[in-house]
Amino acid sequence: MKKQILVAIACLVVAFAFAQKKGLKAAEKAIKSNNYAEAKAALGQAEGMLSSMDDKLSSKYHLLKAQALYAGGSGNQDDVDKAIEELKGVGSSDAADAADLKNLMVKNFLEKANAQYGNKQYAQAAGNFENIFRVSPQDTAFLYNAAISADLGQEVDKALDYYHELKDIGYTGIETEFYAVEKASGEEKPFSNKNERDLYIKSGDYIKPSEKKTDSKRPEIVKRIALLYVSQGKNDEAISAVKEARSQKPKDIDLIITEANLYYQLEDLDRYKALIQEATTLDPNNADLYYNLGVVSADAKDIENAEKYYKKALELNPSYVNAKMNLAALILSEESDIIEEMNGLGNSAADNKRYDELKEKRLNVYRKAIPYLEGVLEQDPENDAAIKTLMNMYSAIGNDAKAKEMKSKLDAIGG
Repeated sequence: MKKQILVAIACLVVAFAFAQKKGLKAAEKAIKSNNYAEAKAALGQAEGMLSSMDDKLSSKYHLLKAQALYAGGSGNQDDVDKAIEELKGVGSSDAADAADLKNLMVKNFLEKANAQYGNKQYAQAAGNFENIFRVSPQDTAFLYNAAISADLGQEVDKALDYYHELKDIGYTGIETEFYAVEKASGEEKPFSNKNERDLYIKSGDYIKPSEKKTDSKRPEIVKRIALLYVSQGKNDEAISAVKEARSQKPKDIDLIITEANLYYQLEDLDRYKALIQEATTLDPNNADLYYNLGVVSADAKDIENAEKYYKKALELNPSYVNAKMNLAALILSEESDIIEEMNGLGNSAADNKRYDELKEKRLNVYRKAIPYLEGVLEQDPENDAAIKTLMNMYSAIGNDAKAKEMKSKLDAIGG
């Protein structure tokens, strides 16, 4: 009797295993025929037996389920999400087929994402960049691409989720760039990877191999988190995000500037100025920092310090066009008070004398501003604002030749 029971149980086990394999084979056959609905139905019947499947059959089930859900790229986003999840259950017995499916998915997602990004369909591009990251979590750059795309598409909540995830996984985006000097030209040339660079070195045409690290994207990630919170009116969260980052790297220049820019957005100019000054202490040769101090000083009507900071920026970077433009504008801002006083004068001898003094003072303002605007044209010859202003000032001080020269420049650029 016991032997009969054991035989019966064995028969049931064999029959059950046969039913499992039959369901999976039916699904596999349907997938090969691109009949994904039929495959899903067959897998639905097999799902009830999943808990009793051995590791090999269970792995095959998850692979087939992923293939059926992905449906050759025609599955909706919900099915894609489920397919990616199913791939996590694939074992070593089906690793090669799972890798093929992942490669196909990544290829299709990337093609879609690049096309959507190029067409400014940023929200859709973000979804496909995220899909790549979910399929291939080691490729963290695609999560960064998703964040940038969602940000550009004004999908604020989604962008914040991506940026926070990047911060949580410690993403920096730092890459190694490979260079070598071309013998013939003496110029340093970039290479796509180390192997390529080394091959050119061996050829003898290149010398002096070098490597450089790109800047970390972490400060920019924190900055975007903060500014997105500001856009939502969540100023406390914005400040908290920056302070958390700075607590880890208190002397990081990029983070200090990020915090400064945050306070600028919040119109707290005193705090902004203090942070920029802190940054200049750590990086005294950074012309941009002094330029920014000039801007905030000018906004606060602190003309003396604004001029000092703009001049410092130019001392560090003599080709700084914006510093020259702003310094010229700062000097010319003195003109309004002069004109106001001139317009308030009467016709007495004293008033006429004062008028002449003010007129000369006004011309001296022009003379002081002219060199900076001429400097702008050295770097930006078609800057119509600088040309127009110079034309008017040269005319006012009686330099007709220079006024005509500026008029010719303006006509040449269609201004």
